[in-house]
Amino acid sequence: MKICIVSDSHDRRDLLAAAVKEAKSLGAEAVLHCGDVCAPTALRPLQQLGLPVHVIHGNNEGDTYAMFMLTQEPKSVIHYHGMDAGLELAGKRIFLVHYPHYAEALALTGDWDMVCCGHDHHPAITPVENIKQGQTLILNPGTIAGLGPRASYIIGDLETMAFEIRNVPGTKPREKQ
Repeated sequence: MKICIVSDSHDRRDLLAAAVKEAKSLGAEAVLHCGDVCAPTALRPLQQLGLPVHVIHGNNEGDTYAMFMLTQEPKSVIHYHGMDAGLELAGKRIFLVHYPHYAEALALTGDWDMVCCGHDHHPAITPVENIKQGQTLILNPGTIAGLGPRASYIIGDLETMAFEIRNVPGTKPREKQ
């Protein structure tokens, strides 16, 4: 099963939709959003793409009531989990949390195959040796909104545990200042 991981969309519905649309064309079957949606209406374009979207809030949680109401619409694909989420997809244990320092702590437990986070707007794929003598991946897709080095997301395959950081279609990395 392929998945699309995004974070920190900060109301950039156009870039969020572009990334998810591209990920779907590459075979993604689900979207994980690691927070900072801001206005829940930014998720509305994803309804038409038909992929299940698992979302948490982050430090810019926006209107949680509106988020809940969006999930209650007929045929909604949005699954709102609150401040964090533990999921199982394709036999993999996945934890969503907004903050990287919490992601690092959760990865060390060995209870999760992967921990997805956001917040710092810096995309990274980091393998961590955990206390159970295994390895947990920390996946930070950066910011879908481009409020940092680039507008980025992650696409990956849960069967092979291979992941790739991608630029959002139509955007370019920012030049260093």
